[in-house]
Amino acid sequence: EDKFKVKKRDDYAEVDPTLPYEKLNHDIAEAMRPFTLAWKIALAIGVTILIAGAVTFYMQTRIGLGLWGTGESVHWGLDLPTFVFFIGLSHSGTLISAILLFTGSNWRRPIYRCAEAMTFFSLLGAQTILLMHVGRPWRLFYMMPYPNYRTLWTNFRSALSWDMVAISSYFIASGIFLLLGSIPDFAAIRDRYTGARRKFYNIMSFGWKGTDREWKNLHRAYIAVAALLFPLMVSVHSIVSWDFAVTNVPGYHSSIFAPFFVLGAVYSGVAGVVMVMIVLRRMLKMHDYIKPYHIDNLAKMLLAVALIWIWITAMEALGPWYKTSVNNFEYLTLLAKLGGTFANAYWFMILCCGVIPLLMFNFKIRNNMVAMFLITTVIQLGMWTERFIIVVGGQAVGYIPAQWSSFFPTFIEAFLFWVFTSAIFFTPFLLFVKFVPPVSIFEVKEILKIPRRHPKKTHHDDEEPVEEEITKKTDIELPQEAGS
Repeated sequence: EDKFKVKKRDDYAEVDPTLPYEKLNHDIAEAMRPFTLAWKIALAIGVTILIAGAVTFYMQTRIGLGLWGTGESVHWGLDLPTFVFFIGLSHSGTLISAILLFTGSNWRRPIYRCAEAMTFFSLLGAQTILLMHVGRPWRLFYMMPYPNYRTLWTNFRSALSWDMVAISSYFIASGIFLLLGSIPDFAAIRDRYTGARRKFYNIMSFGWKGTDREWKNLHRAYIAVAALLFPLMVSVHSIVSWDFAVTNVPGYHSSIFAPFFVLGAVYSGVAGVVMVMIVLRRMLKMHDYIKPYHIDNLAKMLLAVALIWIWITAMEALGPWYKTSVNNFEYLTLLAKLGGTFANAYWFMILCCGVIPLLMFNFKIRNNMVAMFLITTVIQLGMWTERFIIVVGGQAVGYIPAQWSSFFPTFIEAFLFWVFTSAIFFTPFLLFVKFVPPVSIFEVKEILKIPRRHPKKTHHDDEEPVEEEITKKTDIELPQEAGS
């Protein structure tokens, strides 16, 4: 627009520091304002799937888990692989927003908001899977350590209790972190709207005025919660891995699971951020803020994680092979992966997570939005397949050869854990990008040049230039005060 004249956009650099504050406020508000036809169709599809999934979930609670494809040998089907996948996807926000905050990486500023939202909604999907997994969700309160007259207490040696404590803590901390960073942005855009939406932003901004004391308290709380999220990120997926590692099932009982699961979580989490950023860049026209430069940095992180993943996957296979013996059932599980029942899934995983990501060594591919979207989609497919092989493979090839079996999910099971859980993630995310600034306004302003206010001309202008007055950055946060 003619109203905002800036120099030509450089797609292979960070956010242009000469962008006016007013243009930033305007662009973010305009990205949130129009409810396009494509957005309405996507939201309608998501709501329809949620309703259908809720009905299917009700049928499952009435009839039972016999609707799944599980049996006597394979009693965990698509539920736990998808649960582990969503927990891994939730590591995206913590890595981008919390860890890179302490490293001083300024390029994280335009993308961390949506990454943190991915964490929150991924954990929402994971907790829904736990509800379906227990079979009797109305008795879930038994896991709460509440006083009762029968003096029955939670068994904290149960892996399900570990999951509940870890995931609920991570979920609450992620929600607080997301809300803290959004408070100044709610204040920056509240005066651009009227009616119920303005009241909503007024409530969510908690009366923010942009004073020095408010900024000081915000940054203190922000850093404190970010410091809390880092150990939570590592502990949550380690605890999820111990759900399997503490059992005596072949292919489960391994000390490598905790770092292996955390690495896989970072792998799928960063790939998920790349996918979402590319879609938002196109759909919300955020080309000035989400650039190939940011995707390139994320691709380099992906490439580094991919190389570590290749090494640790080789070590996972080398262990059972090295200790081959007559009673080595872990070796039989490995043979089932390499050339047996799960060979197709295993080599598909190797192709998706260990071969195709190596294309990111090429600079042109890292900066090609279509290529990066396809590569990250393939990585996500491979990471889910890895979780499926781990969970189902150990059960299908157990200690008793007479009970060895295969697994094939039913339509209801596939709908619940592939379609329904995906809608639980994407539908709230569609609402999020239209009601919460998808790009952090105040964080991006911190890397822009401070605007200068030019005084009116006087008769002394021809003799000596007048000094320009530099305005405070905090004064720009409220649109009415800044004239935005």
